[in-house]
Amino acid sequence: MAPQRFHEQFDQIQRSMPDVPLAMGPDDSAEFMYEKGVVLVRDGEEARIVEDTVRAHFTAAPDLDQDQVRRAGPRANRSGVTRIRVGDPGEGSRGADRAVAQALRSVREREARAGHRMAARNHVVHIAVNACPGDEPVPVPVSEPPNPAAADTAYDPGTAVGVLVVDTGLTHDYRSCALLAHADGDPQVQECDEQGILQQYVGHGTFIAGLVASVAPNTDITVRGSLNDAGAILESEFGEKLFEAVDAGGWPDVLSLSAGTSNGRTDGLLGVENFMRELREQRTLLVAAAGNNGSVTPFWPAAYADLPGWEDSLLSVGALRSNGESGACFTNHGPWVKVYAPGERLTSALTGFDRPVPYVYQHSTYDTCRYGFTYGCTCRHPRHTGVLSDENASAKPDQVMFEGYAQWSGTSFATPVTAGVVAAHMTAHKETDPRAARRQLLTAGTGVAEVRGAHVPALRPPTWR
Repeated sequence: MAPQRFHEQFDQIQRSMPDVPLAMGPDDSAEFMYEKGVVLVRDGEEARIVEDTVRAHFTAAPDLDQDQVRRAGPRANRSGVTRIRVGDPGEGSRGADRAVAQALRSVREREARAGHRMAARNHVVHIAVNACPGDEPVPVPVSEPPNPAAADTAYDPGTAVGVLVVDTGLTHDYRSCALLAHADGDPQVQECDEQGILQQYVGHGTFIAGLVASVAPNTDITVRGSLNDAGAILESEFGEKLFEAVDAGGWPDVLSLSAGTSNGRTDGLLGVENFMRELREQRTLLVAAAGNNGSVTPFWPAAYADLPGWEDSLLSVGALRSNGESGACFTNHGPWVKVYAPGERLTSALTGFDRPVPYVYQHSTYDTCRYGFTYGCTCRHPRHTGVLSDENASAKPDQVMFEGYAQWSGTSFATPVTAGVVAAHMTAHKETDPRAARRQLLTAGTGVAEVRGAHVPALRPPTWR
């Protein structure tokens, strides 16, 4: 990872969550973000054990404050987790949280005896935790068609596949896009700032809904605005939001999720443990983004696809380049990523259908791919954007106008493309089981790509160009 770029992404997320002091971890590395001064535990008896263990450890350490150790969240909720405060969130730098590190260390012996993890950092789950604020939407001419183009499948309300998108909600004018005639859901919260400028990640959920609708027109799409804080949410709240999303309209055929986080571990996230267990007992197929860190480190919840018991209920998705060949440099990869789909420079609905909407691009100093690749990827197309770094703080920002459609890149968008391919397969083959459709697609050998020297399954929609 590039530390400077991670710091810029960190700043953006911290601004979107001003009441939650954040740190980056583990400790002073730049692998993920988490809430300072707090650990996450399962509610009930384990919470009491962790709280008592941490307090005893802190009491025995003269430089740690045992008075800080107390419950900081509800004692019980459907997601099955609660927060325990272990330190002053205002102390220390963004690069380290000694209280959290010591609290986690204090329960290791207990965890060894229990045979499972009992406490964890409260991670930030996000749609773009990739240490790079530059992969932003790019305006395209009004005349440029979507990519993938809209398939010619007819919509039939009696057989339409239900697709739930958990993301940032829908822009106010999404119904002006013919593609989204069969989409509904939560409105995007505060699309523009006081100057009328489009806020960061506004339109992300609309863009994703447009991709699903293009690949699979015979779908009923619901977009939930669970990630309205610039695409970010704390792990402690994430599981509850997922439950709320399925409670609102029932468990869908396909759930498209373009958010997650790494956590430096191989056993999942405490905050979604209950949701993932319930998912396993349903018929829903979760299609989840593999993340944009260019890493083999598991990214959750997508990496549940590699854990025993979730093989059928989840499909983890990485991104291919704009030519559909080797994986885009930003995509996470490894055996836990089960399929790849086009994810670079896709074109879909954004906003500005009823009137052009301005967006400000801030110049940045990065001219080359952050992963060292020589081909022109999203790192250089058309330029880096986002917040200004110290050395380019005097650069004049560019203002662009969105008028309906945009071009965007990331595993965020390979994910709904894959969800659409699954839904389209269900319609074409009169398949009512989304998990059976997943198996059929992956065993049919319909496509292969090369990613970091490995040959991997690939799904390319027939209307993608």
